[in-house]
Amino acid sequence: MTFINEPALEFRRPEVRARVVAALAELDARLPLLVRSAVAGEGPGGDTTASVDPGRPDRVVAEVQEATVHQAAVAVAEAGRAYAGWSARSGQERGVLLQRAAAILRERRLEAAAVALRECGKPWQEADGDVCEAIDFLEYYALGAAALDDGRPLTQMPGERNTLRYVGRGVAAVIAPWNFPLAIAAGMASAALAAGNTVILKPAEQAPACARLLVDALHGAGVPRDVVQFLPGGDAIGKALVAHPGVHTIAFTGSCAAGLQILEQAARVGPDQTHIKKVVAEMGGKNCIIVDSDADLDDVVPGVLKSAFAFAGQKCSAASRVLVHEAVADDLIERLVGALGTLQVGPAEDFGTDVPPVIDLESQSRIRRYIELGGTPAATVDVPGDGYYAAPTLFVDLPGDSPVVTDEIFGPVLSVERVPSVHAACDVVDASRFALTGGIYSRSPRTIAAVIRRTPVGNLYVNRDITGAMVGRQPFGGGRMSGTGPKAGGPDYLLQFVEARTVTENTVRHGLVV
Repeated sequence: MTFINEPALEFRRPEVRARVVAALAELDARLPLLVRSAVAGEGPGGDTTASVDPGRPDRVVAEVQEATVHQAAVAVAEAGRAYAGWSARSGQERGVLLQRAAAILRERRLEAAAVALRECGKPWQEADGDVCEAIDFLEYYALGAAALDDGRPLTQMPGERNTLRYVGRGVAAVIAPWNFPLAIAAGMASAALAAGNTVILKPAEQAPACARLLVDALHGAGVPRDVVQFLPGGDAIGKALVAHPGVHTIAFTGSCAAGLQILEQAARVGPDQTHIKKVVAEMGGKNCIIVDSDADLDDVVPGVLKSAFAFAGQKCSAASRVLVHEAVADDLIERLVGALGTLQVGPAEDFGTDVPPVIDLESQSRIRRYIELGGTPAATVDVPGDGYYAAPTLFVDLPGDSPVVTDEIFGPVLSVERVPSVHAACDVVDASRFALTGGIYSRSPRTIAAVIRRTPVGNLYVNRDITGAMVGRQPFGGGRMSGTGPKAGGPDYLLQFVEARTVTENTVRHGLVV
């Protein structure tokens, strides 16, 4: 079976717009949603909190009964008991259930996009893309699960038979982010399941309703409730899962600081622990687009705008620095200043919105602090007074040690810096502690080849925007402080969640057992 990406909705069509508007109205009529933990054999959890609409924080999207640390321990124990039965199923069997979950999400596509729009402030195209990517991960890893059954071919010699097979590692704690609340949660969880692990999903506090929708799809597809469990809540739940000796694998997507804390904790071996924990981490970036002197600025400007400001820059792959050849720097800066003024900042449900609100008050305050540290911007955009909006902002020629230049801001803030050559731009990229995504705009095949050889980033985009990696086409993930190097949506990702076991059999018979 050949993998094919889920096609995006065509929002230019009036009938499509009418359908999604109706889906949002249906959702709004049901708000607030009730989100509870899903732990096998356990009742309701602890305190009740809420997720809200970033564009209108007085609108409660979900009332959340948070899980407790006790429930986390129960979930690990249940997942440990369920592991033997789940891992004993063939990869093909597990894959069929993932495909069924994909079909359920496909049926609930408009509802899922509406929930992502309300809970995370994702504009329609971004929200629909999130659902499509979640479906893609389920389908892609379902095919990968079947392939794991075959193991890998080994060299054979007369008189012996050698086989290599893959088995799941055990209990996987999946700690998911809010910016791709369906896609990344689905990707990490389905990979672990496909490989034969049991899963405990801890979603971001801001996006529990999106994650619960995914868990419901998996349960509805037939994945047992003790194989996939759900623990909404704060940092205490994540920390309890990371520290628990019964957890074998931790899949995390989030900030560099949080990821490093997880890696440090996971490296500590508890007294009752019988294994070394594996951490699969994607931790963000400080991504640069290089613009050569011969670049077509008509391509560069829209590519930079999309890379830096779509979804308010709240993507680990988003561009936050432009390193432009000094020969064309003035022209590019003039064009970017003018183009920034065309960006529409507004509610996620407005079809014309380019830049929606950021996720919460903490993010808004952090972004505003960075803008103040940058001083006088070259351009900015007025934003609505209500909601968690952060102004799209362009800085030019900041000093290299400015926090705007060095720190991951995770918001709609872009710095443009002049460089004397593409070689010098590569030096800047190579000096960064991050290595996630990057871009090069150039008409010279030789220059492009030189950048490809030199760049440390995990995903390099040539003459296009630097976000929107597609499952199966652009495996995604970086190194250095951007993560542990897994390539999500690629042919090797499932290997992060398995152990390989080799069997060597002497095939020279010495008589028969009677």
